Amino acid sequence: IRVWVTETQVGKKAVVVQSISHPTDSHLIEFCLICDALKRKGVKEIIGVIPWLGYSKQDKVFRPGEPLSAAVVAKMLEVTALKKIITYDLHNSNITRFFKTKIINLSGRKLFREYFINKVDKQTVVVAPDKGARESSARFARNLGVGIAYIKKIRDLSSGKITILGISRKVIGKKVLIKDDLIVTGSTLLEAAKFLTKHGVKSIEVAATHHLYLPGVQKQIDQSPINSLLVTDTVQPRNGHKKLKIISVASKIAKEIRA
Repeated sequence: IRVWVTETQVGKKAVVVQSISHPTDSHLIEFCLICDALKRKGVKEIIGVIPWLGYSKQDKVFRPGEPLSAAVVAKMLEVTALKKIITYDLHNSNITRFFKTKIINLSGRKLFREYFINKVDKQTVVVAPDKGARESSARFARNLGVGIAYIKKIRDLSSGKITILGISRKVIGKKVLIKDDLIVTGSTLLEAAKFLTKHGVKSIEVAATHHLYLPGVQKQIDQSPINSLLVTDTVQPRNGHKKLKIISVASKIAKEIRA
């Protein structure tokens, strides 16, 4: 990666916007080099806008011999001496402890509430697809004034295979709304959709802040029982999919930059 800031007038403040998404490593290095170039041009204050913080899913050592990747990336970003970082829906809020820089962790829940608030009714139920989504899903259900159900699942850390063990309440005839922070392989969503369909739900709508668009994942979602998938544009959107709907985080980020 080679960076050259050609503007002759850069001012004392700057905002650098870059999702650490595919190609992840190139985007990470490019972001750091842009920040360094701006500092050398005389910029005194830089705000980093990183809507999707790559490597944030690797926020713990799952198996002996693995790195704590999120902490490593945090240290790399610290080198750029940012005033603050604005991001969206970190996979785990504890990731902020890896940073000395101030982190503003915005939530997609407010955007999704605005979208769904006039679409829900007494037959709507929010379903948390796994243990990690329970707290956020419960808040989302309260925001919408609807019920909540919890799916119990286990995942094999070696193979990644997901097994669903059950659900906390009956959902037959219900309109299901699943809210999650991240779609990578989509395996959790796809298995949850199959399970819920077998249990007689009327429809399944999914809202997720980040969609990494791994090859083939959206195609599988299009072919699944999921009726629609609402995602934000924290990662470069891939249009042309019949079930995919995209909403923008730009206004929320702009408001935070001005704060």
